[in-house]
Amino acid sequence: MHQIGETRMISVDAFDLKILTALQDDGRLTNQELADLAGLSASQCSRRRMRLEEEKVISGYHADLSSEALGFGVIAFIQVGLATHSPDNSKRFRALVNRIDEIQEAYSLTGDADYVLKAVLRDLKGLSNLVNDVLMPHQSVAHVRSSIVLDRLKESAKLPLKEIKPG
Repeated sequence: MHQIGETRMISVDAFDLKILTALQDDGRLTNQELADLAGLSASQCSRRRMRLEEEKVISGYHADLSSEALGFGVIAFIQVGLATHSPDNSKRFRALVNRIDEIQEAYSLTGDADYVLKAVLRDLKGLSNLVNDVLMPHQSVAHVRSSIVLDRLKESAKLPLKEIKPG
């Protein structure tokens, strides 16, 4: 679980930033390719990469799959209001969200909704099932409002590394 606002800053220098930028662009780089891009020897680069992994600056590696190519044609954002605002009810809702593979992201919010969920589904029937058969009947949920994405303007998991000043 990631808590927004929980800050555990790791000191990075210009070489670390070059490594992170290169890996953000292509996580499949070999150690030698990464070293060449960062201007380091392969062994220095390997040690830095391992430190960045150990400190969880690099939290993992994965393949980005195309939802459209695999037949997931609907993206929806779902706002959820809880029935009661108790620690137990929040735990029940979090447990529910973590069991549903269609939910890619979930955030606790300030404002009108308690949570917003990003879900990827094959079709509108899938969205209907998620909302009407899974979320709404759950004892922790009071109300649900969904919005269907019409067009994706931008999608990126990249961090704005240019904003970091080497330390």
